[in-house]
Formats: sequence, structure tokens, C-alpha cells
Amino acid sequence: MLRYALRRLAEVVPTTFGIVLMAFLLFNVVGGSPAEVVLGKNATAESIAAFNRKWGYDKPLVWSLDSQFVNFVAGFAKGDLGYSIEMNEPVKDVLLRGVGPSLSLTVPILLGGTVVALMLAMLAAAFRGAAVDKAVLVSSTVLMSVNYVVWVLLGQFLLSYKAGLFPVWGFESAAYLALPVFIGIVSSLGTDVRFFRTAILDESYKPYVLTARAKGLSRAAVMIRHILPNALIPIVTYVSLSIPWLFTGSLLLESFFGIPGLGSVSINAIHSADMAVVRAVVVLGALLYQFVNLATDLLYAALDPRVRFA
Repeated sequence: MLRYALRRLAEVVPTTFGIVLMAFLLFNVVGGSPAEVVLGKNATAESIAAFNRKWGYDKPLVWSLDSQFVNFVAGFAKGDLGYSIEMNEPVKDVLLRGVGPSLSLTVPILLGGTVVALMLAMLAAAFRGAAVDKAVLVSSTVLMSVNYVVWVLLGQFLLSYKAGLFPVWGFESAAYLALPVFIGIVSSLGTDVRFFRTAILDESYKPYVLTARAKGLSRAAVMIRHILPNALIPIVTYVSLSIPWLFTGSLLLESFFGIPGLGSVSINAIHSADMAVVRAVVVLGALLYQFVNLATDLLYAALDPRVRFA
């Protein structure tokens, strides 16, 4: 186990370097001159030269110890993610300010959505083919068929504007998060329920389940004690893919409800051509996927004793 973990950690190093290199190329080379992006195509040669000198874009791209890429990697290793031209402050401070609102929105959506979807999936799988199962499948299909933006607009119009149950815009208290969290959970239920139900049904007709039923165990006991633990590996894998989204924020929900999280920060940075912020969000999101995948692989052994790492 330890050897496997160390080997996986070693694999992270070249992948991380590749992510940083790709981000540098995308935002410093492929995207064109950063000065022209920020100052506009009508900027004078003098203003472009002054901009490049101030932010180090006049240095060689790669082939120098004082190149743009070396300085970028060195700064990233020290936790320096660059400087936000639009906000006039370090990118790290901009992102730290947005992490709290994003987590307060996305964590309840992930936890609540996973718990509700898992309960519905277990109920549907336990009564496969019955009216309950058909109702869950029809409902999940309807939820999958409705566009995410439609749920947002319906929620704001019916529950906020017409019924007056929730505030529409802002981030002043927990009440402002209730509606976006509810919409986030409802909009994700369709896909989650169907996937969880499939994972549970894959285990429901295996020999060990038939043996448990032959011993006289109740349907609930068989589901909770035998089927669910063995179905958790694909479920954990599925849920883990959503964890990096917790930190990068929900672009649509934050934009529609005025929540100053990382999603809103990213959109504002794109609109204002604040490439340092956009680049930092891209790199951090990619790195989070790496470490979440590593943690998920290591969790497999705890969930299923049959899993062995060589």
C-alpha cells in the first residue's frame, strides 16, 4: 500500500509539470500577446512595451534561467500565482476570497445530492420493476431532460419572485444559499439516481446476495449490509469526479444568484481579460483532479478488502 502510494505520488510530478507547461503555453503563447489582450488591439507600441517590461513579458519565453516560463514555475512553486491586473492585488488573495462562498454553495449540493440520490437509488433497486422503481426512473428521466438554466429560471420566478420564499440575489446570510443549493441538488438528481441504481443492481444478483437472502435476512439488511458496501467503489469514483468542482465553483449558480465565489471570479476574469486569474483557476482545477484521483484509488482498499495494490 505504501509503495503504491509513493509510486502514484511520483507520477504526479511529471503530470503536474505538464499541466503547468500547457497552461503557460495556452495563456502566454497560443493566446497571443498578453499586452494586446489587456490593452486592446489599438494600443500603442510604447504602451505595449511598457506593459511587457512591467510584467516580465519582454523576457525570453523558455530558453533562459530568467525566462517567463522559469519565473512562472518558480513563482508557482512558492505559492505565487501571479498578479491580478483587474483587481490590482495578488491572484492568491482573489482566489482565497472566493473559496468560502464557493464551498458554502457546492459542499451542501454535493453532500445533499449524493445522499438523496443514493436513498432513491436504493429504494428503486430494492423494488425493481415495481411502481416505486418506475416512478423513480420516470422522475429521473424528466430531471435529466430539463436544461440546467431552466431550473434556475423557474426557481427564481416561482419560488423567489412569485412565492417570495427565497431572496434572489446576494450573499448576506444562509437564506441566500437555500434556493441555489436546492436547484443544484434537484438538477443533478436525474443522472445521479440512474447511475447509483445501476451500480446497486450490478451487485443485487450476485451469489453472495442470494446466499444472504436464503439465510432469511430482510430486504433492508441485505441492501445495507451486503449490497451497498460492494457497490460503493463505482459510486465513490463517480462522486470523486465532482470534488474539484467544489473549489472551482458553480459558474451558472454563482452568476445567476450573485454569489461571489470562484465561479463568478472566473467569469469576471474572462470578461476583463485578467489572464493571471483564469490561468490560476485552470491550473488549480487540474491539480485537484490529480490528487482527488489519487485519494480515491487509495480509498478503494478501505472500501473493499479484496482490492490489493501491487
